[in-house]
Order: sequence, then C-alpha cells, then structure tokens
Amino acid sequence: MEGYRMMLPLLLCVAISASAFSQTCDPVNVLDPPLVQVREMPIGCWTSFLSEDMREVHIFNLHFSQSPVIFSVHMVTAKPMNIILMIHSSETSYVACNCNPNVTIYVNNDSSINLIGLEQENAQKQHLPIENKELVKWATEKFGGVTSFTTIRNPRNITSTGREGTKPGSSECTLENEDPLVKHFLKFEAAPSASSFKSCSLQPQTPSDEMELHIINIPENASISNVSVYLDTEKVIGVFLRGPQGTTWSFHNPRHAKFCSNNEIVLSGIEHKLLPAVTMTSDNAEDVQKKALDYFKAKTFTIYTEIRPEGSMVLMVLRKRDYPTVTEPVQKPVSTIATRAPQQMPLLMLLYTSPDYRLLLKPNTTVQNDKKIYAEILGDTLGELVLMIKVIRCSMRSKSSCPVEKEMPFVSQDCSSRVCANRARVIFSLDQLQELGSSTWELECFVNLCYNKNCSDGGSVKRNLEVTQPCTSPPSTPCFDFGLPAVLGIAFGGFLIGVLLIGALWFIKIKTGYPSGLDMSSTATNLPGCPCSLTKRQPVSTNPSPSENSSANASIGSTQSTPTSSMA
Repeated sequence: MEGYRMMLPLLLCVAISASAFSQTCDPVNVLDPPLVQVREMPIGCWTSFLSEDMREVHIFNLHFSQSPVIFSVHMVTAKPMNIILMIHSSETSYVACNCNPNVTIYVNNDSSINLIGLEQENAQKQHLPIENKELVKWATEKFGGVTSFTTIRNPRNITSTGREGTKPGSSECTLENEDPLVKHFLKFEAAPSASSFKSCSLQPQTPSDEMELHIINIPENASISNVSVYLDTEKVIGVFLRGPQGTTWSFHNPRHAKFCSNNEIVLSGIEHKLLPAVTMTSDNAEDVQKKALDYFKAKTFTIYTEIRPEGSMVLMVLRKRDYPTVTEPVQKPVSTIATRAPQQMPLLMLLYTSPDYRLLLKPNTTVQNDKKIYAEILGDTLGELVLMIKVIRCSMRSKSSCPVEKEMPFVSQDCSSRVCANRARVIFSLDQLQELGSSTWELECFVNLCYNKNCSDGGSVKRNLEVTQPCTSPPSTPCFDFGLPAVLGIAFGGFLIGVLLIGALWFIKIKTGYPSGLDMSSTATNLPGCPCSLTKRQPVSTNPSPSENSSANASIGSTQSTPTSSMA
C-alpha cells in the first residue's frame, strides 16, 4: 500500500507530461471559421467579347435553395450590356432592379419572375434553355457571343462596379470552374454557404516565434472534392491537409507554405502531382491533430478546422492570424481576395561571357558570333520545394523581315545542388550564325521541372541577343612581339653601330683631310684629291696657242695669290 502511494505522484507526472506534449482540442460548430474562408468554385467563363453595337453580354446563372427568392440588381454605373438572368427555383422570384437605360435584362418567359423598377422596354422575356452549354449557345446565336457566365448561389445583391466587363484574351466562352470574385466588374453578396464547419484553437492570443500551423480535415463521409488553397499571408506557415481518398489539394501560391497531406497535392506551375506524404484513414479530430503535431515536430497548432464542402470544387483561403493590438487593424473585405489561375513557374534567363558566370552580359551588348555564351536559367522558388530545371531544347529566331529559326546545340554544365537550386546552366557556341546575315536574334529555351525524378513541362524562357560578325582585315606582314630584353639588346646594338660608324668617319677624316701646314699657293694640279678648289674654271678653246696658255696660267696664279696671302 505504501509503495502504491509512492508510485501515484509519479504516474500523475507522467500523465501530465504526455498531455502537455501532445495537446489537442475538441472542435465545436461555427458559422464562419476565424482563419479559414471556404467558397464554391462554380462553372463560369470570362472573355473579351463585345457585340457589334459595343454591348457586353453577361449571363447570371442563379441557384436558390432558400425561400423567399428576393434579390436586387444594381447596374447604375454599368457599361451598355445585355444581362441574361437564369433563375433556378420552383418559387416565384422578385428582382429589384436599379439599372441605367443602357442595360437590358432577359429572363425566361416560363418562370415566375417579377422585375421591379425596370422599364418595360428594358425587360425582355425569352424562351431560354436551362442547361448551361445550351444557354451559352443560345446567347452566342442571338448576340454573337458571351462576355461572361457567372454562377451564384443564393444571391442577395448583384452590383456593377462601373468597370469594363471584358477580359483580355479569347472571345469564346468555355465553361470551367472559376472563382467569381476575381471578376472586377462585378461584386455580390450571398447568403451563408450551406457548408458546415467545426473549429478549435490552442495557440495563445499573443504572438510567438513558433511557426503557425493550420490543420484542415474533411471527414470521410463528406463528398470528394477538388480543393484550391490560397494563402493570404506573407508569413511561412505549416498546413496539414487531410481528406477522403480521391481528394485533390491545389496550391495557387505555395511559396509561403510547408505542407503535408494524405492526398495528392498539385502546385501551380508544375503539372505532376505530389504523392501523399502520410497515410491516414482516421478522420477523428484528436488523431488528425496528433498526426499534424508529430509530422511538423510542433508543440501546438494555430487552428484546427473541419469542413464539409457543399460542392465538388471549392476554394479555401487561409488567412493570417491578427493578434489584438492597441489600434484595431483594418480588415480587408472578403470581395478583395482574388485568386489567379495556375500558371507556369516564372523563369528568367541571364547571359554571361565568362565560364565562371561572373561577367554578366547586358541586354544591349553586341556579341561576336565566334564567341561562346554562358546561359543561366533561374526559376522562382515554390516555398520550401526545391525543383531541378532541365533544359531540353533551345533555338534562335532572327528578328528580320524574313525570320529564320535555327536549333542551337548546347552543353549542360553541372554544378552543385547548393549553387544550382532552382536553376540550370548551359553553354552555347554562336559560330553557327556566321553564315546568316541577321544581327538581332531571340534566344528561346524550353525546360522541364523535375521533382523526385518526376518531370513535367515547365514552359520556355526568351532573351534577345545582338550578334555581329568579327572584325576582319587584309593579310599584312606578321608582327613580332618583342619583350624588354629584346628591346634593350636592339638599343645597345644600335649604340655600338653608331659608335663604330663615327669612329670610321673620324679615321677617314684623319687619313684624307687637310694637313695643318698645307701651302694653299700650290697649284691645283699638285694637290690630287683636294676636296674643295677655289679655282674658278674658265672656258678654254680646243687648241690654245702658246701665248694664250701662258697668259692664262699667269691669270690663274694672280687670282689664287690673294686668298692664299689672306689666309696666311
């Protein structure tokens, strides 16, 4: 008995420690979960169509499960448009209209619809088909096309924002699941969704350094759904998703999430699905909470939410937690939350001129076509997910009056996963472009995005490139490159040659020059080799007489005596 009393406190401590380590909570029914917004993604479309008389054509496909059926349509600031109201209800409908004269409303003549406040010429009753595709076909045949098709459940107010109702792109209405709140020309209020919610929370009301953890659970007996998840937060959060087998979770902006699920996950930008990370068949709240805490190695979680979607395609928005402060934060209206359709992972191509990828090639820089180009393709990070980018094909397309496209062989360059996370490096040689005359080219590379050896199409990335022919000149005498020793040797050799030439000239001057005591009174004939003679030559006849010869000699002698005596 005494031993039992000693063991009892120890057992209580162990039980308390285990309870503290694995905290759980019991969810309760709520009308609107605090951090989770769930809405249906119904069938619809949005196009760029305008009729010949520049009018928009909008179809409002309205489903009512509540009574009475009363709602209002405010189109005071609307552009000229034709509105087709398709109301699915067995009860009489009352529509309060506040529209400008450029708005015409078409309703089914078989239904009991009362349009209140609308001029008679603006209210048209037609035999409208009930099926969605047939209704689009009818509107296309009558007006030439459809600008938008919007499905709303239990609307209360439908209001025009005054903006144009067209969307750039295709003018053909193709019905698919959509989020109607992204249509900026329209805003509406609807009755609360019939989806049921349960929720509970353990995290304290004060901020902490621990990562937020959201747990979402769809019970096994709920309808299998395709759930689109949008994170309305800039903070990285953990998301644990559990659903019946066959459920698909699609992340539109996974960059701010660490996620785990027992179902397949689709990330925007890549086509292949991520396989389930955990196996879990139990939908019990306590089991799901413990599994999430164990997977994320967390001590507590921010919120647990249990949902039963009304439709087969729903949009779930996870909002950040706002802790109480002195000044109340401004809450954004629900209608401002928008989603983007899944798109390819953003890619960027950078070009370098050095193999170490340090000398970046500026966009307007011209490259000679005998050079190599080093390309680096980068992808935007999808949260904690590290993808491998694999280049599969590249081509060059000329920007000229007669475009030419040429496949570009490349060599993939290996690098470590730490350096090349979410990027790829390849090398191009531009020598193929030498025979082509164009100088402006567009380089395009197609890539695959791979994760766990599963690859899918990642789209393509483009970059403009200016290419020029290398400078060529006519052949000339080859030049030799002289170093400093060669230059000094040549200078010294030139100096020696100069000294020898000066010495030779001095020697010649000594041997052949005037002696110091030279008698200039001698006749020129006695000075052979005299370089400078002061004798002025006189013209003589061919056969001089002896008298003329003696007088001439006397004249020469008298002529030379004067400078000789003066020099002496």
